[in-house]
Amino acid sequence: MALQCGIVGLPNVGKSTLFNCLSNAKAQAANFPFCTIEPNVGVITVPDERLSTLEKLVKPERVVPTTVEIVDIAGLVKGASKGEGLGNKFLANIRETNAIIHVLRCFDDPNVVHVDGSINPVRDKEIIDTELQLKDLETIDAKLKRVEKQAKTGNDKDAKKAYDVLLNLKNLLEQGKSARSANLSQMDMIHVADCCLLTIKPVLYVCNVDEASVRTGNKYVDAVKEAVKSEQAEVLIITAQMEAEIASLETFEERQLFLADMGLAEPGVNKLIKAAYRILNLQTYFTAGVKEVRAWTIIKGMTAPQAAGVIHTDFEKGFIRAEVIKYNDFINLGSEAACKDAGKMGVEGKEYVVNDGDMMHFRFNV
Repeated sequence: MALQCGIVGLPNVGKSTLFNCLSNAKAQAANFPFCTIEPNVGVITVPDERLSTLEKLVKPERVVPTTVEIVDIAGLVKGASKGEGLGNKFLANIRETNAIIHVLRCFDDPNVVHVDGSINPVRDKEIIDTELQLKDLETIDAKLKRVEKQAKTGNDKDAKKAYDVLLNLKNLLEQGKSARSANLSQMDMIHVADCCLLTIKPVLYVCNVDEASVRTGNKYVDAVKEAVKSEQAEVLIITAQMEAEIASLETFEERQLFLADMGLAEPGVNKLIKAAYRILNLQTYFTAGVKEVRAWTIIKGMTAPQAAGVIHTDFEKGFIRAEVIKYNDFINLGSEAACKDAGKMGVEGKEYVVNDGDMMHFRFNV
């Protein structure tokens, strides 16, 4: 599914270093602002331990994991909403993404310059928030002018509802709050969908710390958590430089030894990829056979025919039914035949909402 997370942040906070750890695409990384100008796009494999378990049971010819797209976007500076720095390009690039990974510098290092001369991740966050909010306010004002007359003089109920939603968002933005804090319903979202608001996108905050702080955090991380607690946003702690060292090791065994020495169970980038998958509102179902075990990406809430359509549009058009086995049942019983004999295979119709981890087999006719 072509959904993307955009990595954003001020210049020199570690965005490109982190992107390089996530992707085989090697973005340029250097100690000066605007190192990244054009956005780099990486197709990242989503770590899923369930695939390894299925591989051992089914012994297929190949295993295909699911993926998510990560975009490394140019660093933003104060005044971007008015075109300062690479502001217009930055804002256009982020508008095209579906969620935001906001990287914040939470480490001291005199050898790595900070664009504002001092380390203050809460201030850095507020700089980017303000620029995005100002751009959204500009967008909201423009649409308000278009619908105001219809809302106040006509009998257009949709225009009146749109006006109320837009006015609510305008008030929030003027208070320095992001549009996502409005918690709009799906019906309300229809009225602002064409605005492509920047601050309505879900966000994940990534605190880039030094090695000493990777397990417990530090004063900068604590300040970030306090600043974002009302946003219901996830906060991850990562050491980008250490992740780069892990990524450079050639074998799995070397990486595991490195992680063990650091007292870590898995690389931080694995946690980041899984978190990116979550904030994009994605989940996984599986198909399994001797030819292939495969993870498929769907949006949460998709029905069985919609999930079938991810494989091929003909599957959705000609959908008859879905044979569904819960992942844990499959693992516990060891095979599709055993699940069927035990009454653990469900036969589901067009209204069935797919759950994360479902083992699916579709029947269709075209």
